[in-house]
Amino acid sequence: MKRRDPQDRLSLSRREFLTQSAAAGGIAAAYLTFPQKTYAANSDTLKVGLVGCGGRGTGAAAQALAADKNIVLTAMADAFDERLKSSLAILKKQAEDRVQVDPDHSFIGFDAYQKLIQSGVDVVLLAAPPGFRPAHLKACVEAGKHVFCEKPVAVDGPGVRSVLEAVEEARKKKLALVSGLCWRYSTAERATFQQIHDGAIGKIVSLSSTYLTGPIWSFPRQPGWSDMEYQMRNWYYFAWLSGDHIVEQAVHSIDKMAWAMNGEMPVKATAVGGRQVRNTPEFGHIYDHFSVTYDYASGVKGFHSCRQQQGCANETKDYIWGSKGNCEIDGSRRVHVIRGEKEWKHSGPYNNMYQAEHDELFACIRKGEPINDGAWMSHSTLMAILGRMAAYTGQSITWEQALNSQQDLMPPKLDWSVALQEHEIALPGITKFV
Repeated sequence: MKRRDPQDRLSLSRREFLTQSAAAGGIAAAYLTFPQKTYAANSDTLKVGLVGCGGRGTGAAAQALAADKNIVLTAMADAFDERLKSSLAILKKQAEDRVQVDPDHSFIGFDAYQKLIQSGVDVVLLAAPPGFRPAHLKACVEAGKHVFCEKPVAVDGPGVRSVLEAVEEARKKKLALVSGLCWRYSTAERATFQQIHDGAIGKIVSLSSTYLTGPIWSFPRQPGWSDMEYQMRNWYYFAWLSGDHIVEQAVHSIDKMAWAMNGEMPVKATAVGGRQVRNTPEFGHIYDHFSVTYDYASGVKGFHSCRQQQGCANETKDYIWGSKGNCEIDGSRRVHVIRGEKEWKHSGPYNNMYQAEHDELFACIRKGEPINDGAWMSHSTLMAILGRMAAYTGQSITWEQALNSQQDLMPPKLDWSVALQEHEIALPGITKFV
């Protein structure tokens, strides 16, 4: 896994970012109608490679196999051999005849993704820890591969800038690029946001989202583990790998805020956050709660709160208030309602959004009409990073500052024996913006 190239540290304004992003695929998922190689449904086989063989990656591969009868999984890549073997065993139970991963196509280590890309695959599923996403996506696009790109797409400003360049290159090459921000592929969410964009609640005045959950997994350090192995196995707890939970997990809710605003990005964010219960070394240096206020040029205020603490009330909801009504969304409980001048409730079908991502990915490849989700997946990732930056520093951070930040969180060298500096926990008012 090569350290990402920060290019020339592009300096972009918010207007330039939005303009470039719109050109890279539009504010919503854009179906590009350029001539492209097609794959006949009943004769041509698509070869798929999986990068990142954890739970999400295994799930993505299973969904890819279920999306199209003429798909074969031919290559897998992961940092750890036992994780690849476990994933492979699970996938073979689902579709043994179409899981054709030989030992010489099972790649291990930091450069495993490069070997996989060179192995003859047509489509790559990117599901390694998010810190590696910019380098992985860049390599896939350079090699002309269609991509399923899990969320988030980066953990810092340099990473987002790299992704933006890859998104534009994918558009030029007419490559499919589908995001793992799965709510965009939910039929209920699509119907609800269409109502909002059609004016059902009038002009948006304010909006909020919550992503309040319990703690997640962790693995105690074992004898013989280097600093790198310990952090890689506990990647969620280190911002260079995960971006912190506001970026890795709560980005789903932040993405729905961006979706409601139809592509208008906030001009700045002010936030609080910290570690109330996640206060011992095994939890790395990430926070366990955030609360962010996003300010928009139009005067709209957006509020987001997320938490990972045990024994607390959980909630993942979205609220949007407008001049003519309001909308409440609780996707997990199938609540999609609009109240006010126009009463509306989603009464249509509910689909499996995780499967829909892959159904639409492979359908668009077959048609030669590639989807490019690059604009909004980059928008939403940076919006989450902006919130983290504001909380870590205790300062109001602008969109331009976040995008043009020079803070590259990736270690200077990726090697199992490298000694990693102990990360300091961010202290608002003391930690500086870079």
